[in-house]
Amino acid sequence: MARLFDAYIIVDWSAASKPAQGANSVWIGALARDARLKFQFSAANPSTRMAATEMIQELAERFTSRGDKVLIGVDFSLGYPAGTAKAAGLPQDKPAWQAMHDHLAAKVKEKSDNSNTRFAIAAGLNYAMTKGPHPFWGAPPRDRISTLSATKGDFSDSVVDEFRVAEHWVRKNYKSKPKSGWQLYGAGSVGSQSLLGIPAVQKLRKALPKSKIWPFETGFATFDDETLAETDIVFAEVYPSLVDVKPVDGQVTDRAQVEALARHYCSLDEKGRLGALFGPPEGLEETEIPQIIAEEGWILLK
Repeated sequence: MARLFDAYIIVDWSAASKPAQGANSVWIGALARDARLKFQFSAANPSTRMAATEMIQELAERFTSRGDKVLIGVDFSLGYPAGTAKAAGLPQDKPAWQAMHDHLAAKVKEKSDNSNTRFAIAAGLNYAMTKGPHPFWGAPPRDRISTLSATKGDFSDSVVDEFRVAEHWVRKNYKSKPKSGWQLYGAGSVGSQSLLGIPAVQKLRKALPKSKIWPFETGFATFDDETLAETDIVFAEVYPSLVDVKPVDGQVTDRAQVEALARHYCSLDEKGRLGALFGPPEGLEETEIPQIIAEEGWILLK
């Protein structure tokens, strides 16, 4: 069985508000064939998200210019729990995921020094959804206002779930507890990465011809050659903690993770097992699939 992809780019994103390198900053890992058709891995650690976005675009353009199919995995949520777009009053004349992506791409402002407006955007969405400090939560003292607090609100009677179906699935089936995308600040939080990462993906998607976001634009089904006939690049959400990583020689864990994930998906592709991961896992409720495709997205599991 032929490979689905010829190159694998894995991105460990960051919400740092200043230029940063090393641990807890942006890492980009690329696994692709060299001139001798051997797979070689390279890693980069750009200090800003703007530089990272440009680098990802350049890598993808280089690979596709020679005829490669490219998988770009990003380690942040590409969707929000079902009902988010409607609760936020976003346009209903387009898919819910697209409404949220368009909203964030238009509203989030970033500068070349990594400063950004993510807390203000979250506070505005909270006001639109609940008129209070919910569902987004977590912010440093200077960014806390009446519609964005430091602590989590009550999700027992919320307009949206605390987690997507994907997070519930991982918590149930793996020895891992992914954080909620609503948490923006504090140890292990991932919400800020999504607020800042989704606009970057939208920029890349528009700049890179024949690129699609899985599963929103590709469908939630097993991939094969026919699936990718008109697609050169697939963006997918990944979760680094699902793969065992052993940093060597003082390696930064983030750097080790992007390499481990790139090699993992490459290996599965070589064995003809990667395509199945783009479809629903066995045991997922059929009734949950429409909301995954329409708004929530899914994680490319192992």
